[in-house]
Order: sequence, then structure tokens, then C-alpha cells
Amino acid sequence: MPIYEYLSQNPDDPDSSCGICAKGFELRRPIDREALEKCPLCKNVVRKVISRINTPKVTKPLSTIDAKKAGFQVLEKRSDGSYEKM
Repeated sequence: MPIYEYLSQNPDDPDSSCGICAKGFELRRPIDREALEKCPLCKNVVRKVISRINTPKVTKPLSTIDAKKAGFQVLEKRSDGSYEKM
């Protein structure tokens, strides 16, 4: 199930939001359900926030030694178009 983030429509107005929706909250919901329109606690209007995704960062390019250690077979292309195992 994906995690959705919600935030109050007016996070700066303490009268229109509770402490939970003013700071924003996360909620696990099935994909086929519609987005929340009201805070579950205070029933004020909330909006769905597009959140950042986590992507792995490769700090250095993989070398042939790293690829071999990971279990991959490393091939090198020759001038005649064939590949030779390294």
C-alpha cells in the first residue's frame, strides 16, 4: 500500500487546523481509494501533497572487479564484433 502525505489547506491558521494536519501527516491507503478531503481528527479541509521519492545514489561507477564480486559475468567487445569473457 502506498503512503500518502496530507497537509491542511491553511497550515498558518491555527483556528482552521489541528496540530496534526497543520504539520502534515502520512497515511497508508489503497490506490483505488479517493484522496482524503478532511482531516480524520478535526474534520477540516486537507490537501494531498506530492512527496519526494527515495532513489539510490551511486557514488562511484562500478568497476569490473565490483561486477564480478556481485556475481555478474563481465564481457568485453572485440574489434571483430564478438565478445570475450574477462
